Amino acid sequence: MNFPAELKYTKDHEWIRVEGNEAYIGITEFAQGELGDIVYIDIASLGKEVGKDEVFGTVEAVKTVSDLFMPVAGTVNETNPALTNEPELVNSDPYGEGWMVKITLANAADVDSLLSADEYKAVVGA
Repeated sequence: MNFPAELKYTKDHEWIRVEGNEAYIGITEFAQGELGDIVYIDIASLGKEVGKDEVFGTVEAVKTVSDLFMPVAGTVNETNPALTNEPELVNSDPYGEGWMVKITLANAADVDSLLSADEYKAVVGA
């Protein structure tokens, strides 16, 4: 299983990659493996401010629907357009082409409270 060291993680299995005052967010390889084949992603928060730990969308797999939780407070500026037609990118490339939203951070220091790759590995027992 892959745990890129340059990312930060949440106990809810989201990852975040910070680039200046913006960040990309998706779900981890562990999460997509637990969910199974992802068939639909609904992001209803485009253009909205979303608080830390608030729901920013849902991901639907063959047998379940799961909420997506915002790891830090921010404004959702963009959703991944590729996921509209190819939600399976989350299964095949969760840390690359399978990103879900791009946000503007409300407070970049919030990222410091998230888990490192090693801390996240301990959470999932890897």
